[in-house]
Amino acid sequence: MPKAKAKEKAKIKVTLIKSGIGYAQTQRRTLKALGLTKLNKSIIVEDNLAMRGQILKVRHLVAVEEAE
Repeated sequence: MPKAKAKEKAKIKVTLIKSGIGYAQTQRRTLKALGLTKLNKSIIVEDNLAMRGQILKVRHLVAVEEAE
């Protein structure tokens, strides 16, 4: 019996649009944990509650959109 293909998880694209300078250290650490170190840098991550929580913390510094 062939194995069923795993469902593709939803992905989101997160882009750093504003610097973390001048914001709380916890927010800067969250940006670093996400891998957002330079302006206009984008990452593609799975859309899950852990990522949503991190994005929510720095929502004023990033732009979020669906990834293809």
